[in-house]
Amino acid sequence: MSRQQLAVQRARKSFQTGKTKPLESRIHQLRNLLRFVTERRKDIAEAVKKDLSKSEHGTELFETLGVEGEIKLAIEKLAEWAAPRPVEKSLLTVSDEVFVHPEPLGVVLIIGAWNYPWAVTLQPLVGAIAAGNAAVIKPSEVCCHSAKVMEELLPRYLDKDLYPVVTGGVPETQELLRQRFDHIFYTGSSTVGKLVMEAAARNLTPVTLELGGKSPCYIDKNCDITVACRRITWGKFVNCGQTCIAPDYVLCEPSIQSRVQEEIKNCIKEFYTDDPKTFEDYGRIINKRHFKRIMALMEGSTVVVGGDSDESQCYIAPTVLKNVTGESKVMKEEIFGPLLPIITVSGVDEAIQFINEREKPLVIYVFSNENKLIKRVIAETSSGALLANDCLVHFTVSSLPFGGVGHSGMGCYHGRYGFDQLSHMRSCLIKQLKMEGVNSMRYPPHTAKKLGWARFFLLKQINLGRLRRMMLLAMFVGVASFVVQVKKLLRQLSLLISVIIISKHSQEISVHTGQCSKSG
Repeated sequence: MSRQQLAVQRARKSFQTGKTKPLESRIHQLRNLLRFVTERRKDIAEAVKKDLSKSEHGTELFETLGVEGEIKLAIEKLAEWAAPRPVEKSLLTVSDEVFVHPEPLGVVLIIGAWNYPWAVTLQPLVGAIAAGNAAVIKPSEVCCHSAKVMEELLPRYLDKDLYPVVTGGVPETQELLRQRFDHIFYTGSSTVGKLVMEAAARNLTPVTLELGGKSPCYIDKNCDITVACRRITWGKFVNCGQTCIAPDYVLCEPSIQSRVQEEIKNCIKEFYTDDPKTFEDYGRIINKRHFKRIMALMEGSTVVVGGDSDESQCYIAPTVLKNVTGESKVMKEEIFGPLLPIITVSGVDEAIQFINEREKPLVIYVFSNENKLIKRVIAETSSGALLANDCLVHFTVSSLPFGGVGHSGMGCYHGRYGFDQLSHMRSCLIKQLKMEGVNSMRYPPHTAKKLGWARFFLLKQINLGRLRRMMLLAMFVGVASFVVQVKKLLRQLSLLISVIIISKHSQEISVHTGQCSKSG
């Protein structure tokens, strides 16, 4: 039996003991994961530095900070997420208990990516643990130092049977994919995503595919171009352009192209100095294979900013390209590097058409002061997400689902969405052994009269929330009416008492007047 088979077998056997079901057990593992991230921050930063030449502060900002936030949110909200979820009833089930019960799927395979080796591996793990699953963790072999740290240190904090770390290259991953899992969560390229999905299909295993694609960025000529280019420069060149949601290319009108180029050039200098090669916060391409791939993409385009490179260091400077068309080599695949092509269009109409002629991207970026234009892009395009007037930051919002559509992926995660993605939403109905007279409509013989009653009871939905609100409103109206009637009665009673008092007082005056007359 292979090492991969043993890991999966141990995870499944451990899951079948039921120890992941109690919420206290899940919270305990989540707290241990949080302890790992905080206590081993230095080990993580050193590994990422060796893999991607990323600075310590950059690692914390883009790798571990988000993981910490996801863990804390899961601990805080787990009881709410895992609670039964009541649903609307029909008249036939109005007296029954009807709800959705989230339950663990089983054993999940998490295959991480190399560009953010910690964030995109541990964040899905948070969802898997919160949902009560066991998980086999496969870090990317491309980031070998991060994979080694994960393999050596993570089992010291998490249950090593429930959450084994399996390292290795393509053969080891292929062996893992031959095993049966209850869900596979893969982050990476569309090419490998297809192979993962094909392997999963053999066991009817559902998948979450976090892929990528060419995310466009449209700049409206009437927006604040200086601010727009500043945010685009940051979003494009962070992590040396190796970000799945980085702006892949810019669409703008010819009248603003020169200014866009100049503004981006100024921002590159501001962010990374005159010599990005020596700047601590500018990283490197992951390896020479990707270095050569990215350099080849520049063929046929004109470099207007940057273009410097050093193969020995896998260094490519932040680069802006012009004279790019939809048929250019750089437009044939996701760039995943520090090249930013600028393509000119006549306006938003042509930009929308250009986007829609291609595969659905992971995100569309729009920079405009006009809310109407932004809403139009939302209405007339499709993508995993749409972000207006900024880049990347939607990834940090746990209340937004993060994921692709079509060629850019399927499924989503972050916050509650990660919990739901890795849970089975079990339909539950608990009926009493009473009211058999009502149930008789479904028993043979079936008649027109029974069908009529069935149509009424089955098709009439009962919104209990609305019913409660109506009952409360009715009670409020009833109480208000009662109070009004009481007030009216009190007024009448007060008036009656006043009349009695006046009448009595009048009688006393009459008597007194009579007595005086007799005395006279």
